[in-house]
Amino acid sequence: MSLDKIAPAFIAAKKAFGPVLKAKTNPAFKSKYANLEACLDAVDDACLAAGIALYQETFEDSTGVTVETVFLHESGQSLRCGKLHVPASKQDPQGYGSALTYARRYSLLAACGIAAEDDDGNAASAPQAPAKRADTSPKAIAQRISAGIKSGDAAGAAGFLASHQDLDAIWSLLAKTDQDALQAAWPTGGDQ
Repeated sequence: MSLDKIAPAFIAAKKAFGPVLKAKTNPAFKSKYANLEACLDAVDDACLAAGIALYQETFEDSTGVTVETVFLHESGQSLRCGKLHVPASKQDPQGYGSALTYARRYSLLAACGIAAEDDDGNAASAPQAPAKRADTSPKAIAQRISAGIKSGDAAGAAGFLASHQDLDAIWSLLAKTDQDALQAAWPTGGDQ
């Protein structure tokens, strides 16, 4: 398949991508994140200006959601970016909705080769008081993970846990029900 039209258009679009700002706060983890709207805002106008429409296909999946980001050039050429599977934390509309939003965000960021960044615009304009350091002990992290699961965001809790080096210590402090919810929501990639 020829990419002679979409490849240079995508490179032009990528040069014009904006920042993906972490402007939303997850109350369970007291951490900032970039929502789907922020991810789309960072890339959609640049893609359209280069003659590229982006869309995301969903695939039937009995355990969660599977999404693939696709770039379609006005010439008819397309660039498919690979499927991403995210398990649903609960087998209900809220669980699937949460997994779908999560999958769409991460599929888009990976396809565009960009990462979310903190919104530090205020830091440049005025001196800030030193930030209070969050308790990073395994016990405190286990408590935040448990609160995230209870709020219905097991996928977010699993992603949060996966990023920690003290995974075994944190895991041992979690209740069996929390461990089960995390195992069901553990982030995976690839074709499923």
